[in-house]
Amino acid sequence: MIRESDSGCFTVEVSNKVAHLRLARPEKLNSMIREFWTELPRIVRDLDRGGDVRALVISSTGKHFCAGMDLGVFTSGETSLSSDGSEETGRVRARLRQTALMLQDSFTSFEQARMPVLVAIQGGCIGGAVDMVCAADMRYATEDAFFVIQEINIGMTADVGTLQRLPKLIPDGIVRELAYTGERMSARRAAELGLVNRVYADHDEMVEAVLQIAATIASKSPLAVWGTKEMLTYARDHSVADSLNHVATWQTGMFQPADMLEALTAKADGRETDFPDLLPTPEAF
Repeated sequence: MIRESDSGCFTVEVSNKVAHLRLARPEKLNSMIREFWTELPRIVRDLDRGGDVRALVISSTGKHFCAGMDLGVFTSGETSLSSDGSEETGRVRARLRQTALMLQDSFTSFEQARMPVLVAIQGGCIGGAVDMVCAADMRYATEDAFFVIQEINIGMTADVGTLQRLPKLIPDGIVRELAYTGERMSARRAAELGLVNRVYADHDEMVEAVLQIAATIASKSPLAVWGTKEMLTYARDHSVADSLNHVATWQTGMFQPADMLEALTAKADGRETDFPDLLPTPEAF
């Protein structure tokens, strides 16, 4: 199944329990227009809601992965940074705060999804694109890829997740240097620091390899993968003691012997495992 988003920002293909979402505006360097911010979380949550997608790969098209926020977003509608004076200033600024939270939520959807999110990056990963990839579970890059915290270069503070998530991925001092200077970080340097898992010679090789990693994840118990993701994300933001308590509570309800028995039986029989999908998320009453 292949589907294109309403705005043309994305295409989505689902095959063998792996979803492949592609940024699809290469002629515009895949910049993030207004529709991007609502369609992306909707797509991710729709894929998650069904329970049958076990891994999500995000890749891109063209020379660059993503050039970040389209500048038109800053000057139109509710995200406008200017006002004609017809509305009370406090209310305008309160709405701007709500907009920032909405933009943040677009990428937080990656962390909230039950399946892992893998990102394959070629060329430039700039500004808002860094916010996006930092929210993924794993990142992979081509040799020509580079990362730029672009916001400092246009006179603003990054506000959609880079400054909150990147220090959890690479050393704090490195983050500060990149955030204060706006200089490029190469794919090789990103790999040395652990931001990206692997570096590939070209885009096609990378996407094929990342899809294979996703397929391996999809062959595991989706309930065990979900629990593992939940625990890793929780532990990132909590103490060891709190995280141990959290996993104990999770296991009390979620750990059942069926998937373990299937894994052991499949290994003994020399066959592939066959785990049930997760149940769809409940609809509102």
